Amino acid sequence: MTTKDPIPKSTIFSHVLSTIQYDHFLAGVSGGVISSFLLHPFDLVKVRFQVTESKNPLQSLPYRPRYNGLVDAFRVIYKENGIRHGLYQGVTPNVIGAGLSWGLYLFAYNTIIVLTTDSRQKKPLTFKDRIVYSTIAGLSTVVITNPIWLLKTRLCLQYSNPSTVHYRGMIDAIKKIYRYEGIQAFYKGLVPGLFGTIHGTVQFVSYEQMKSLYCSMMNTSQLSTPIILTFSALSKLLAATTTYPYQVVRTRLQDQHQRYNGVLDVIIITYRREGIQGFYKGLLPTLYRVVPACCIVFFTYENVIKLFKQ
Repeated sequence: MTTKDPIPKSTIFSHVLSTIQYDHFLAGVSGGVISSFLLHPFDLVKVRFQVTESKNPLQSLPYRPRYNGLVDAFRVIYKENGIRHGLYQGVTPNVIGAGLSWGLYLFAYNTIIVLTTDSRQKKPLTFKDRIVYSTIAGLSTVVITNPIWLLKTRLCLQYSNPSTVHYRGMIDAIKKIYRYEGIQAFYKGLVPGLFGTIHGTVQFVSYEQMKSLYCSMMNTSQLSTPIILTFSALSKLLAATTTYPYQVVRTRLQDQHQRYNGVLDVIIITYRREGIQGFYKGLLPTLYRVVPACCIVFFTYENVIKLFKQ
Protein backbone atom coordinates (compact mmCIF):
# COMPACT_ATOMS: atom_id res chain seq x y z
CA MET A 1 0.00 0.00 0.00
CA THR A 2 1.32 3.40 -0.93
CA THR A 3 0.58 6.56 0.90
CA LYS A 4 0.13 9.94 -0.64
CA ASP A 5 3.17 12.12 -0.53
CA PRO A 6 2.79 14.95 1.94
CA ILE A 7 2.20 18.38 0.48
CA PRO A 8 5.51 20.24 0.46
CA LYS A 9 5.75 22.96 3.06
CA SER A 10 6.85 25.41 0.39
CA THR A 11 3.54 24.83 -1.45
CA ILE A 12 1.50 25.47 1.72
CA PHE A 13 3.53 28.57 2.45
CA SER A 14 3.03 29.86 -1.09
CA HIS A 15 -0.73 29.28 -0.84
CA VAL A 16 -0.93 31.19 2.45
CA LEU A 17 1.03 34.08 0.97
CA SER A 18 -1.21 34.16 -2.10
CA THR A 19 -4.27 34.36 0.17
CA ILE A 20 -2.94 37.30 2.19
CA GLN A 21 -3.78 40.42 0.22
CA TYR A 22 -0.90 42.55 1.51
CA ASP A 23 -0.89 44.66 -1.67
CA HIS A 24 -4.44 45.84 -0.93
CA PHE A 25 -3.40 46.64 2.66
CA LEU A 26 -0.47 48.78 1.51
CA ALA A 27 -2.58 50.46 -1.17
CA GLY A 28 -5.31 51.27 1.36
CA VAL A 29 -2.83 52.60 3.91
CA SER A 30 -1.25 54.84 1.27
CA GLY A 31 -4.57 56.35 0.24
CA GLY A 32 -5.79 56.81 3.80
CA VAL A 33 -2.60 58.49 5.01
CA ILE A 34 -2.34 60.91 2.08
CA SER A 35 -6.01 61.95 2.14
CA SER A 36 -6.28 62.39 5.91
CA PHE A 37 -3.08 64.46 6.11
CA LEU A 38 -4.05 66.81 3.28
CA LEU A 39 -7.62 67.31 4.48
CA HIS A 40 -7.22 67.16 8.26
CA PRO A 41 -8.33 70.79 8.89
CA PHE A 42 -11.78 69.93 7.53
CA ASP A 43 -11.91 66.94 9.87
CA LEU A 44 -10.96 69.11 12.84
CA VAL A 45 -13.73 71.62 12.08
CA LYS A 46 -16.24 68.83 11.47
CA VAL A 47 -15.56 67.32 14.91
CA ARG A 48 -15.93 70.71 16.61
CA PHE A 49 -19.19 71.43 14.83
CA GLN A 50 -20.56 68.00 15.76
CA VAL A 51 -20.28 68.62 19.49
CA THR A 52 -21.50 72.24 19.51
CA GLU A 53 -24.57 72.31 21.73
CA SER A 54 -27.73 74.38 21.65
CA LYS A 55 -27.37 78.18 21.77
CA ASN A 56 -29.22 78.13 25.08
CA PRO A 57 -26.56 79.18 27.67
CA LEU A 58 -28.06 76.81 30.25
CA GLN A 59 -27.50 73.84 27.94
CA SER A 60 -24.12 74.72 26.43
CA LEU A 61 -20.57 74.88 27.75
CA PRO A 62 -19.39 78.50 28.16
CA TYR A 63 -15.83 77.78 27.01
CA ARG A 64 -16.85 75.84 23.90
CA PRO A 65 -15.91 78.03 20.90
CA ARG A 66 -18.65 78.94 18.45
CA TYR A 67 -18.02 79.64 14.81
CA ASN A 68 -20.14 81.53 12.29
CA GLY A 69 -19.74 79.00 9.54
CA LEU A 70 -16.90 77.08 7.93
CA VAL A 71 -14.74 80.03 6.85
CA ASP A 72 -15.00 81.67 10.28
CA ALA A 73 -13.94 78.40 11.95
CA PHE A 74 -10.77 78.19 9.86
CA ARG A 75 -10.02 81.88 10.47
CA VAL A 76 -10.50 81.73 14.26
CA ILE A 77 -8.58 78.47 14.76
CA TYR A 78 -5.69 79.70 12.62
CA LYS A 79 -5.61 83.08 14.39
CA GLU A 80 -5.52 81.45 17.84
CA ASN A 81 -3.04 78.62 17.30
CA GLY A 82 -1.70 78.73 13.77
CA ILE A 83 -1.43 75.73 11.48
CA ARG A 84 0.53 73.08 13.40
CA HIS A 85 -1.14 73.51 16.81
CA GLY A 86 -4.41 74.79 15.43
CA LEU A 87 -5.68 73.50 12.09
CA TYR A 88 -3.52 70.36 12.38
CA GLN A 89 -4.30 69.60 16.02
CA GLY A 90 -4.92 65.85 16.36
CA VAL A 91 -3.47 65.01 12.95
CA THR A 92 -1.28 62.11 14.16
CA PRO A 93 -4.07 59.76 15.32
CA ASN A 94 -6.15 60.86 12.33
CA VAL A 95 -3.44 59.85 9.85
CA ILE A 96 -2.77 56.58 11.69
CA GLY A 97 -6.49 55.82 12.02
CA ALA A 98 -7.32 56.57 8.40
CA GLY A 99 -4.34 54.62 7.10
CA LEU A 100 -5.11 51.58 9.25
CA SER A 101 -8.85 51.76 8.58
CA TRP A 102 -8.50 51.79 4.80
CA GLY A 103 -5.63 49.30 4.84
CA LEU A 104 -7.38 46.79 7.13
CA TYR A 105 -10.73 47.23 5.38
CA LEU A 106 -9.39 46.61 1.87
CA PHE A 107 -7.11 43.83 3.15
CA ALA A 108 -9.99 42.03 4.88
CA TYR A 109 -12.43 42.57 2.01
CA ASN A 110 -10.10 41.21 -0.67
CA THR A 111 -8.79 38.38 1.50
CA ILE A 112 -12.36 37.20 2.13
CA ILE A 113 -12.95 37.23 -1.62
CA VAL A 114 -9.88 35.04 -2.20
CA LEU A 115 -10.85 32.62 0.58
CA THR A 116 -14.46 32.22 -0.57
CA THR A 117 -14.03 32.23 -4.35
CA ASP A 118 -13.30 29.17 -6.45
CA SER A 119 -10.53 30.34 -8.77
CA ARG A 120 -11.52 27.74 -11.37
CA GLN A 121 -15.02 29.15 -11.84
CA LYS A 122 -14.07 32.86 -11.97
CA LYS A 123 -17.63 34.00 -11.24
CA PRO A 124 -18.10 37.76 -10.72
CA LEU A 125 -19.16 38.89 -7.26
CA THR A 126 -22.89 39.40 -6.78
CA PHE A 127 -24.41 42.44 -5.07
CA LYS A 128 -25.13 40.26 -2.02
CA ASP A 129 -21.51 39.07 -1.91
CA ARG A 130 -20.26 42.65 -1.88
CA ILE A 131 -22.59 43.62 0.97
CA VAL A 132 -21.66 40.62 3.13
CA TYR A 133 -17.91 40.87 2.54
CA SER A 134 -17.75 44.64 3.04
CA THR A 135 -19.82 44.43 6.24
CA ILE A 136 -17.54 41.77 7.73
CA ALA A 137 -14.49 43.81 6.78
CA GLY A 138 -16.05 46.96 8.23
CA LEU A 139 -17.00 45.40 11.57
CA SER A 140 -13.53 43.99 12.15
CA THR A 141 -11.90 47.29 11.20
CA VAL A 142 -14.08 49.37 13.54
CA VAL A 143 -13.31 47.17 16.55
CA ILE A 144 -9.56 47.44 15.93
CA THR A 145 -9.40 51.18 15.20
CA ASN A 146 -11.98 52.64 17.64
CA PRO A 147 -9.31 53.59 20.26
CA ILE A 148 -7.44 55.60 17.61
CA TRP A 149 -10.59 57.52 16.62
CA LEU A 150 -11.24 58.31 20.28
CA LEU A 151 -7.74 59.78 20.54
CA LYS A 152 -8.33 61.88 17.41
CA THR A 153 -11.61 63.25 18.80
CA ARG A 154 -10.08 64.10 22.18
CA LEU A 155 -7.11 65.91 20.63
CA CYS A 156 -9.32 67.82 18.18
CA LEU A 157 -11.50 69.03 21.07
CA GLN A 158 -8.75 70.70 23.08
CA TYR A 159 -9.52 74.39 23.24
CA SER A 160 -7.39 77.44 24.00
CA ASN A 161 -8.99 77.67 27.44
CA PRO A 162 -8.49 74.13 28.77
CA SER A 163 -11.09 73.09 31.31
CA THR A 164 -10.41 69.37 31.38
CA VAL A 165 -7.34 67.16 31.34
CA HIS A 166 -4.87 68.57 28.82
CA TYR A 167 -3.12 66.20 26.43
CA ARG A 168 0.37 67.09 25.18
CA GLY A 169 0.11 64.65 22.31
CA MET A 170 -1.07 61.19 21.32
CA ILE A 171 1.11 59.22 23.76
CA ASP A 172 0.25 61.55 26.63
CA ALA A 173 -3.44 61.17 25.78
CA ILE A 174 -3.17 57.37 25.91
CA LYS A 175 -1.53 57.51 29.34
CA LYS A 176 -4.01 59.98 30.84
CA ILE A 177 -7.13 58.38 29.41
CA TYR A 178 -6.04 55.00 30.78
CA ARG A 179 -5.06 56.50 34.16
CA TYR A 180 -8.24 58.52 34.74
CA GLU A 181 -10.89 56.57 32.82
CA GLY A 182 -9.62 53.03 32.41
CA ILE A 183 -9.25 50.79 29.37
CA GLN A 184 -12.99 50.88 28.64
CA ALA A 185 -12.76 54.57 27.76
CA PHE A 186 -10.96 53.70 24.53
CA TYR A 187 -14.11 51.99 23.31
CA LYS A 188 -16.48 54.89 23.82
CA GLY A 189 -18.46 55.35 20.63
CA LEU A 190 -17.96 51.73 19.55
CA VAL A 191 -21.70 50.98 19.24
CA PRO A 192 -22.48 53.82 16.80
CA GLY A 193 -19.18 53.00 15.12
CA LEU A 194 -20.37 49.44 14.50
CA PHE A 195 -23.62 50.84 13.12
CA GLY A 196 -21.44 53.07 10.97
CA THR A 197 -20.19 50.04 9.05
CA ILE A 198 -23.33 50.63 7.00
CA HIS A 199 -21.57 53.79 5.81
CA GLY A 200 -18.57 51.83 4.56
CA THR A 201 -20.80 49.17 3.05
CA VAL A 202 -22.87 51.72 1.12
CA GLN A 203 -19.74 53.50 -0.07
CA PHE A 204 -17.65 50.51 -1.12
CA VAL A 205 -20.49 48.44 -2.55
CA SER A 206 -21.77 51.35 -4.64
CA TYR A 207 -18.22 52.06 -5.88
CA GLU A 208 -17.60 48.42 -6.76
CA GLN A 209 -21.00 48.12 -8.46
CA MET A 210 -20.41 51.23 -10.59
CA LYS A 211 -16.93 49.99 -11.42
CA SER A 212 -18.21 46.51 -12.34
CA LEU A 213 -21.04 47.87 -14.52
CA TYR A 214 -18.71 50.27 -16.29
CA CYS A 215 -16.10 47.59 -17.02
CA SER A 216 -18.83 45.27 -18.30
CA MET A 217 -20.41 47.91 -20.53
CA MET A 218 -17.11 49.18 -21.92
CA ASN A 219 -15.53 45.72 -22.10
CA THR A 220 -12.43 46.82 -20.20
CA SER A 221 -10.68 46.10 -16.93
CA GLN A 222 -8.97 49.49 -16.69
CA LEU A 223 -10.47 52.65 -15.24
CA SER A 224 -9.33 56.09 -16.32
CA THR A 225 -8.55 58.71 -13.69
CA PRO A 226 -11.74 60.75 -14.36
CA ILE A 227 -13.87 57.61 -13.99
CA ILE A 228 -12.18 56.64 -10.71
CA LEU A 229 -12.69 60.14 -9.33
CA THR A 230 -16.33 60.26 -10.47
CA PHE A 231 -17.28 56.85 -9.04
CA SER A 232 -15.46 57.44 -5.74
CA ALA A 233 -17.06 60.89 -5.30
CA LEU A 234 -20.58 59.61 -6.05
CA SER A 235 -20.21 56.62 -3.72
CA LYS A 236 -18.93 58.79 -0.87
CA LEU A 237 -21.66 61.38 -1.32
CA LEU A 238 -24.28 58.65 -1.16
CA ALA A 239 -22.78 57.08 1.96
CA ALA A 240 -22.15 60.37 3.77
CA THR A 241 -25.63 61.82 3.29
CA THR A 242 -27.52 58.64 4.17
CA THR A 243 -25.61 57.59 7.30
CA TYR A 244 -24.24 60.84 8.76
CA PRO A 245 -26.12 60.98 12.14
CA TYR A 246 -24.14 58.05 13.56
CA GLN A 247 -20.97 60.18 13.31
CA VAL A 248 -22.48 62.91 15.48
CA VAL A 249 -23.55 60.36 18.10
CA ARG A 250 -20.13 58.71 18.15
CA THR A 251 -18.26 62.02 18.42
CA ARG A 252 -20.46 63.21 21.28
CA LEU A 253 -19.87 59.98 23.18
CA GLN A 254 -16.11 60.46 22.77
CA ASP A 255 -16.18 64.15 23.77
CA GLN A 256 -14.21 64.66 27.00
CA HIS A 257 -16.23 67.78 27.89
CA GLN A 258 -19.60 66.05 28.26
CA ARG A 259 -20.90 62.87 29.89
CA TYR A 260 -23.67 60.73 28.41
CA ASN A 261 -25.16 57.47 29.64
CA GLY A 262 -24.80 55.63 26.37
CA VAL A 263 -26.05 55.93 22.80
CA LEU A 264 -29.74 56.31 23.66
CA ASP A 265 -28.98 59.16 26.07
CA VAL A 266 -27.07 61.04 23.34
CA ILE A 267 -29.95 60.60 20.90
CA ILE A 268 -32.63 61.74 23.38
CA ILE A 269 -30.70 64.79 24.65
CA THR A 270 -29.61 65.88 21.16
CA TYR A 271 -33.13 65.60 19.76
CA ARG A 272 -34.73 67.31 22.78
CA ARG A 273 -32.36 70.29 22.67
CA GLU A 274 -31.62 70.67 18.97
CA GLY A 275 -34.20 68.70 17.01
CA ILE A 276 -33.43 66.55 14.01
CA GLN A 277 -30.97 69.12 12.65
CA GLY A 278 -28.74 68.41 15.63
CA PHE A 279 -27.81 65.08 14.06
CA TYR A 280 -26.53 66.83 10.94
CA LYS A 281 -24.17 69.31 12.56
CA GLY A 282 -20.84 69.38 10.75
CA LEU A 283 -22.26 67.92 7.55
CA LEU A 284 -20.98 70.76 5.35
CA PRO A 285 -17.28 70.44 6.30
CA THR A 286 -17.77 66.68 6.14
CA LEU A 287 -18.87 66.88 2.50
CA TYR A 288 -16.05 69.29 1.69
CA ARG A 289 -13.63 66.77 3.17
CA VAL A 290 -14.97 63.30 2.36
CA VAL A 291 -15.50 63.74 -1.39
CA PRO A 292 -11.92 64.82 -2.22
CA ALA A 293 -10.62 62.42 0.46
CA CYS A 294 -12.41 59.49 -1.11
CA CYS A 295 -11.17 60.49 -4.56
CA ILE A 296 -7.59 60.59 -3.25
CA VAL A 297 -7.98 57.23 -1.49
CA PHE A 298 -9.42 55.36 -4.47
CA PHE A 299 -7.08 57.04 -6.97
CA THR A 300 -4.07 56.10 -4.83
CA TYR A 301 -5.48 52.63 -4.17
CA GLU A 302 -6.10 51.80 -7.84
CA ASN A 303 -2.67 53.05 -8.91
CA VAL A 304 -0.76 51.28 -6.12
CA ILE A 305 -2.55 48.05 -7.02
CA LYS A 306 -1.46 48.56 -10.63
CA LEU A 307 2.14 48.88 -9.47
CA PHE A 308 1.95 45.55 -7.62
CA LYS A 309 0.47 43.83 -10.67
CA GLN A 310 3.24 44.98 -13.01
